[in-house]
Amino acid sequence: MCGRFSMDKSTDDLIEEFVAVGGDFRDWRPGWNIRPTDPILTVIESSKGGGEPVRRLELARWSLTPSWSKTLKMKVPTFNARSESAADKSSFAAAVKSKRALIPASGYYEWQTDPVTNKKTPFYIHPGEGEVLAFAGLYSWWKDHTLAEGDPNLWTLTVTMLTADSVHTLDYIHDRNPVPLPRELWADWLDPRIEGDQSLVDAAVAAAIPVAEALEITEVVAVTDDAPRPAA
Repeated sequence: MCGRFSMDKSTDDLIEEFVAVGGDFRDWRPGWNIRPTDPILTVIESSKGGGEPVRRLELARWSLTPSWSKTLKMKVPTFNARSESAADKSSFAAAVKSKRALIPASGYYEWQTDPVTNKKTPFYIHPGEGEVLAFAGLYSWWKDHTLAEGDPNLWTLTVTMLTADSVHTLDYIHDRNPVPLPRELWADWLDPRIEGDQSLVDAAVAAAIPVAEALEITEVVAVTDDAPRPAA
């Protein structure tokens, strides 16, 4: 799983990196301890009236809420989606088909649990200096039917991060890791004209393995505040 990550780039940097147009970023601030349900920057593609898809950088709530849910908060956590079953789960199946996202990140945190003492040691897992990860995600627009049409809070963009079995370089820390997509797969993953299924998700996981294996691992001090993490 991934329950904490960092994103220290500016919106301008990410718009350039992902060749995207900008959205509404009034509530966005770079963060080093981003938690589930926090607002996060997300790259999506959508089209209107059958036109060419437009790639946008948008602000989303990190915890996917499917359109059929009566409430924004789900009974079970939905900030992560298991890649092995995403296409079959009612919460994620529709998103797999045509609402796939990229979640930019500077790195993420995982905790290694000592089997004897149960002590948890935090590690920061990240690419090289200045590089950006693009985690495979899924998104959904949730409508609050208690609000009037035209209310600015009527629609909420929500997103989840796919996870997979850990690659061999990370499995001593945790048995799951996010799915960091290589650049050459970004376009197909985002394209809503490509109907997604479990085979597409599986292909994304396979393509992400070399990226995940190349990440740097740094033991850090306790992850308790929203500040850069010094090495332990």
